[in-house]
Amino acid sequence: MNVAKTGYRVFSANSTPACTELSKKITERLGVELGKSVVYQESNRETRVEIKESVRGQTIFIIQTIPRDVNTAIMELLVMAYALKTSCAENIIGVIPYFPYSKQCKMRKRGSIVCKLLASMLAKAGLSHIITMDLHQKEIQGFFTFPVDNLRASPFLLQYIQDEIPDYRNAIIVAKSPSAAKRAQSYAERLRLGLAVIHGEAESDMADGRHSPPCVRNITGHPGLEL
Repeated sequence: MNVAKTGYRVFSANSTPACTELSKKITERLGVELGKSVVYQESNRETRVEIKESVRGQTIFIIQTIPRDVNTAIMELLVMAYALKTSCAENIIGVIPYFPYSKQCKMRKRGSIVCKLLASMLAKAGLSHIITMDLHQKEIQGFFTFPVDNLRASPFLLQYIQDEIPDYRNAIIVAKSPSAAKRAQSYAERLRLGLAVIHGEAESDMADGRHSPPCVRNITGHPGLEL
């Protein structure tokens, strides 16, 4: 397939085996070549990205899986997106199967909502669209100033269970916590299986620090008034 006719390119954001393999499978399915780029770490652990071909006026898809070194993967994505932006790419779409820091989407005591920070960084780097799967909370999509496609893995998991596990009807769906019961119930109903919930200490609604007592101010009244 001619790149000039398609108008888009697919790049791999890092050199980990999982990301490279996923990128190759996607390009083979689309019938296009993987974009030529170099992503590496310098001796001082700085991330450097070099785009080896013209992307002017094209739509770019950046494939980025998240390994254990989450922060390095984020920097690779940010630097590559910014490099493509400065190379005059028209649209930059990030394909991130697992979105990092998605569990830090609520205020905890005197912490911060890191997921909102990451959303702002991605927009500033030049991304105009994100495709991800199973966000920790649906409300995370509101952190972004551009469209977010939150795909679901449940149809593929259900199909895998039905096709690859012959005796799956003797199984049971277990929710690891009461908060996961609704999602587990969805699987149990579609597979027509039983449901079990592991009960533990529920997460306190006051864990965000709002239970802190207000500051006490000493108010001195007028000496002639009895308070």
